[in-house]
Amino acid sequence: MESKQIAVVTGSNGFIGSHLVDLLIKEGFLVRCIVRESSNLRWLDGKDIEIIKCGLFDKAGLEAALKNADYIYHVAGVVKSKTKEGYYKGNVETTRNLLDVAIEQNKNLKRFVIVSSQTVTGPSLNSKPVNEETKCAPLTTYGRSKYDEEKLALSYKDKLPITICRAPAVYGERDTEIFIYFQNFAKGITTKIGFDKKILNLIHVADLVEGFYLAAMSEKAIGEIYFISSEKFYSWDEVNAITSKVLNKKVIKIFVPHFLVYILAAISQFFSLFSSKAATLNLEKAKDLVQHAWICDTSKAMRDFGYRQNISIEEGVKRTCEWYKEMKWI
Repeated sequence: MESKQIAVVTGSNGFIGSHLVDLLIKEGFLVRCIVRESSNLRWLDGKDIEIIKCGLFDKAGLEAALKNADYIYHVAGVVKSKTKEGYYKGNVETTRNLLDVAIEQNKNLKRFVIVSSQTVTGPSLNSKPVNEETKCAPLTTYGRSKYDEEKLALSYKDKLPITICRAPAVYGERDTEIFIYFQNFAKGITTKIGFDKKILNLIHVADLVEGFYLAAMSEKAIGEIYFISSEKFYSWDEVNAITSKVLNKKVIKIFVPHFLVYILAAISQFFSLFSSKAATLNLEKAKDLVQHAWICDTSKAMRDFGYRQNISIEEGVKRTCEWYKEMKWI
């Protein structure tokens, strides 16, 4: 009997990572999940996986986790931090550590997939979608740390088969970030930032992890960067109309001018000084929120390994809301 191929996933207990784990199990892989000692494992419970409890700076733990692995998917990262050092430690230094251990442990690695972000390029200027050729101009410390992570990873491409996948805004079952939008909607309110029409790519998590998987399986993708995203762009008005239909809910729309977003962000950031946790809304996040367009072009991924958006926004919102209801989150 042929032994199963081994796939290692960092950040496997999180929203995106746990969906990737589900897909890899379905595809017949032996999945090793790297999680912290303190991680909540609710999305991994009862699954046929190997759990390795080690931090990304625990060299001995990583050596055991990466030994004989065929594929490594590095999903873990820091999306909010009180300091620049926090972003760089969580997004650059952890990656350096993983890359170094992978070189030592694994001469036959088939792919090392790094999950990056659309924030690396910054927003779309003149409403033209960014692509892999767009000059990177990240707006935030998070975006700059992910850009430096990409540059670091590519510096290893002569030693390891690296592929970088950039994600846009992601929603779906198990999400707790865009969830706030659905939660407010269920309560009968929604906010609209600014008075202009904002457009964005919005991808359902099942399509995103399918894109990671296809990229990992493609020889063409070695040493390359890809946007894995929805093929369509959406305005918040369209998303509101779909959500209204799915939840059968009319809502009050509250307009929040850009200057007020910055004021609220400053207040939130100030109060986070007295908390152990970083604020979800801070001045850097405010910069992202007031941009007119966060749109990207997926044609390179479509051309190189046949990636497609399979889940329409209508189907995705329906699936997501049904799951939130089932979990009694809304």
